[in-house]
This record gives sequence, C-alpha cells and structure tokens, in this order.
Amino acid sequence: MIARRLLLIGASSLAVSACGGNLLGLGPPDAGPIYMVTPKFPGPAAGGDKVKWALAILRPEAAAGLNTDRIALTQPDGRMDYYASATYPDRLANIIQQALLDGFESSGRIDAVAREQEALSADYYLAVDLKDFAAHYGQQDGIPGVSVSITVKLTTARGRDIVGSFSTTQTATASANSAGAVAGALQQALGAAVTQIVNWTLMAPYPAMRQPVANASPGKPAEELLHDATRGTNRAGERPAPQ
Repeated sequence: MIARRLLLIGASSLAVSACGGNLLGLGPPDAGPIYMVTPKFPGPAAGGDKVKWALAILRPEAAAGLNTDRIALTQPDGRMDYYASATYPDRLANIIQQALLDGFESSGRIDAVAREQEALSADYYLAVDLKDFAAHYGQQDGIPGVSVSITVKLTTARGRDIVGSFSTTQTATASANSAGAVAGALQQALGAAVTQIVNWTLMAPYPAMRQPVANASPGKPAEELLHDATRGTNRAGERPAPQ
C-alpha cells in the first residue's frame, strides 16, 4: 500500500514537471526578441582636416527609466511603459556610448578617440546626457513616433573647464506598431543625432593649455578660443547646429 502511494506521488510530480515547469519557476522563461540599435555611418566626407587632440567619451547619464535594456514607450496619457518581452542587447547608456565612438571613428577626422573606460590620455572629455530615447504614442494602438534627445558638454581634461555644450533632438516615425519597427526608427534618429554631435565636437580648437592658437593671446582660455572659431555664426555662448 505504501509502495503504491509513493508510486502515485512520483507519477504526479513527473506530470507537473513535464507540463508546467515554468509555472513553478523550474526553468528559464521564454526569451523575447533582442533588437540591435547600431547606426551605420557613411564614412569620411570630403573636406575637413583631422583634429590633433584626443577625446574620451564619458559614459552617458540617463534616467533610471531609460538606462535599461528594455525598449521604452510613452502612452497617449503620458505614462511610461515598455514593450513586452523585447529588449536591447545592453543597457542604453552603453549603446549610446558605442554609437558615439563609432560615429567619431567613421568620420575619419580623429585618430585618438575612445570610451573613458579605456583610459585614453585625453585632451577633451565629452560628457553625455540622454534626455529621451523612446516611442511616443499619440493614440492607443496607433503608429508611434520616436524621439532621441541628447545634450553633450565638451570639457578640458585638465581642470574640467566647460568649453561648450550642444543639444540635439531627432525624431522619426516607426513603419508599424511593433517593437521591431520602433527599434529601427530609434536607430535612424540616433544616427542623425550622433552625426550632429560629431560634427559639432570636431569644431573645437586645439586645447589652449597644450598649444596656443595662431593670433591668440597665450593665456586665452579654451572656451574663448572656441567662440573665436565660430564667431559670426552663432549667438554668444552657443555653437551652431551642424547640418
């Protein structure tokens, strides 16, 4: 009798394990799709001299709701949410940092550029603040638009003096109401934002503390030299948005 009872218990356990293991947490959940966001850049453009200074790209700052591997969206009422079971291959801050590195390298105008983690001996640091990177729904279950908004600050490596700042917001419309289409639109918008940031950054002069610029006083600070380089094309304290 005891042997028969043990046999029944064992058979029941096997049935539960075979049919409902995930319900009991006995196995990993089904993995959802992973969407890459890796903009493609056209490569070196005609014109534009190489810069002679070195740049370190700092790890981007982002709100906790954005700095995740989940694809963010906002509902028509403004609530933030995420696409179910769809992810990026890494946290968003790392993806943005890599896209910036790829953009600078593809420009062909700077040889010494790296992420801060790679311990480059830099002349400038590029601080990055990610403001928006999400799909935005105007109506429930409609076709969403996407927005990528980034602010960067260029600082000297010595003293961390701010040389200038630049903000860009790029938008696009997804081709369908799906996580994959949104990821594709975000990739397009990120590529446009990175291109503007690269062009803006590469306008910076050689750091004043390393080598005086021609026709400049020896003690002129880097931020004034940067203003001189763009004088006549921007308002005081700003730099022109690259095309």
